[in-house]
Amino acid sequence: MTEYSYGKFSIEHLKNTAEGVKLFNEQKYWECHEVLEDHWLEGRGDNARYVYWAIIQVAAAMIHYRDKNLSGAQGLLAKTKDKLQKIDELKVETDLMETYLSWSKLKKLVTGISREAELEEFKELFEFRFKDPSTWNIE
Repeated sequence: MTEYSYGKFSIEHLKNTAEGVKLFNEQKYWECHEVLEDHWLEGRGDNARYVYWAIIQVAAAMIHYRDKNLSGAQGLLAKTKDKLQKIDELKVETDLMETYLSWSKLKKLVTGISREAELEEFKELFEFRFKDPSTWNIE
C-alpha cells in the first residue's frame, strides 16, 4: 500500500468524495456541490481540498451549462482550471485520483475547453462520469 503524506490526496479524501461523486454522476450537481463543500470547508490548510473545490466548480459549471448560461459555465470552468493548476503546483495528485476518479480524463476535458467556448463545447464534459463509487474497493 502506498503511503500518503498530509496535503496529498489520500484514501480518507477519496472516501470523502464518494457521495459527491455519486451525485455528480447522477447529474445532481447542486447536491454534489453541497456534499463536497462540507469537506472543502473542513479541510482548511490541507492542499488536497483543492480536489473537492475543483469537483465543486465543475459541478457548478454543469448547472450553468444545463441552464444554457454560457458566461456562467465559462467563468466557473476558468476557476476550475486555476484549481487544477494549484493541484499540480502543490503536488496533491496521487494514483488514487486516477484509479478511482478518472482524474486525467476530467483534467483533459476541462483544459480542452477554451475561455471563449460555445455551449456545445461543454457537451462532452457534461457527459463525463467519474468511476462509480459503488465499485470502489476501499476500506
